[in-house]
Order: sequence, then C-alpha cells, then structure tokens
Amino acid sequence: MMKKSKKDNLLIAKRKGKERGCSFCKTKTTPRWEDYEKYGEFLSPRGRIIGSQFSGSCAKHQRKLSSAIKQARHLALMPFLTK
Repeated sequence: MMKKSKKDNLLIAKRKGKERGCSFCKTKTTPRWEDYEKYGEFLSPRGRIIGSQFSGSCAKHQRKLSSAIKQARHLALMPFLTK
C-alpha cells in the first residue's frame, strides 16, 4: 500500500471541509483579478494554484481563476512564492 505524502494530506484536508459544487457557479460570478483577496483559499501553503478536484470549482471557472491569479501576480497584488 502506498504511503500518503504530507502534500496529499494537506490537499485532502483542504477538500474535506468544502461543500459540493463550484462556488463561482453558485454566486453567478466570474473570477477577476480585482478580487485577489478572496483567492488565498485556492492556493497551497507554498503559493501554488490548487487543481479543480481540490478547490471544488468547475473546469470553466478553474481556467478563469488561474488566469486571474496570474494577472494579480504580475500586477504585484499577490506573491509568486511564499517562504
């Protein structure tokens, strides 16, 4: 049996508390770089973007979310890496 890594445990723990369904579809909004304060929950502790299977967002909004996070990073609103 394969042993789970620390990263897997963090991502699984992050997903357990989430409700089903895309949060953007429920609120009928689209991710934009102006709302960068809300996107901390879609990043791992190291600052990487979490995949849709862990974040709970649909494929359409996950693509827009990753673009919005990248735009906010280039505008120096969000860090590229955390220490």
